[in-house]
Amino acid sequence: MKVIGISGSIVGSKTRIAVQHILNRINQEHEEIDAELIDLSSYQLVFSDGRDYREYTGDTKEVLEKVMEADAYIIGTPIFQASIPGTLKNLFDLLPNNAFQDKVVGIVATAGSGKHYLVPEHQLKPVLSYMKAVIIPKYVFVEEKHYYQKRLVDDDAIFRLNRLADDTVRGVNVFSEIKKAKGSAFPF
Repeated sequence: MKVIGISGSIVGSKTRIAVQHILNRINQEHEEIDAELIDLSSYQLVFSDGRDYREYTGDTKEVLEKVMEADAYIIGTPIFQASIPGTLKNLFDLLPNNAFQDKVVGIVATAGSGKHYLVPEHQLKPVLSYMKAVIIPKYVFVEEKHYYQKRLVDDDAIFRLNRLADDTVRGVNVFSEIKKAKGSAFPF
């Protein structure tokens, strides 16, 4: 099984740190799972122009192929101006509408304050739902105060990130069993 963690920003490190923590937990607890980070700051993605994702080249093609081949995702987003960053939205725009169909997605959001804790609920979940993702209901919201010198130091935040890692793996396993039993995850 392949889990891709996406750090959805080209600036800062807090989102990448949180996503990497989850991927490390998955790699430590589940040797049958290959968990890999896609840090959007390490790639030069072009702006979406509406063409089929297989027609892109370079970094864009590499990222899109990795995303499409994965079985599950941890999507990390910082909150900028009470919204997800344009780099993450551009990644979604580059993908086909059904890119996450029958795939499990966990969400982690980072922000400077607790004022933005509902942004994933109102802005990220609708996009992922439209793209047919199976979304882990409880996302993790991590504030700036949970970090010290580019390290997560808050025990509760670490606990919640670990739980999201476990819930994502459990979700993939349960969803896979349902698909095997019925031939499809959904009867419709």
